[in-house]
Amino acid sequence: MRTWSSLPFDYRRMLRFGAVGLVNTALGYAVILAGLALGLGDILANATGYAVGLVLGFFLNRRWTFTRREGFRPGTALRYGCVFLIAYGINLAIVIAARSAGLIESPLTHLAGICVYSVVFYLGSAHFVFVGHEGRGNERTARDLTDGPRRVPPVQFLEPNCHREQ
Repeated sequence: MRTWSSLPFDYRRMLRFGAVGLVNTALGYAVILAGLALGLGDILANATGYAVGLVLGFFLNRRWTFTRREGFRPGTALRYGCVFLIAYGINLAIVIAARSAGLIESPLTHLAGICVYSVVFYLGSAHFVFVGHEGRGNERTARDLTDGPRRVPPVQFLEPNCHREQ
């Protein structure tokens, strides 16, 4: 019987994380465009878009990707913000390193940064932000994660001892 583990190779959870990333990126980008249209300027529009996307991503990841149903906990949001800052910092480090190597305004540099950002953000979310009682980012039991119908052990009926000597 194969079970889905809570290790970083939980493909279903990774796909949900990617889908949340696409949704919060689309919303964040829309907010950036709206901010530019309203005259907020590059920096404020960008910061506002990232903030909106980050908040949406937190709630979607908490409820759908990592299936957390408990109430809001400030510590979880703080850990999420820290993981974001680390992942984004690594992303920027890749871009800065590429620029110093002469790759200025290269889309491939940004793509590499985004890929590393996504992996770091996922691993941080799974193992540091949304940890359950077992500390692995998912509270589902092995039975909930089986790859098919649940197997029930056969029931052992006790036969009455009719041939008992009296």
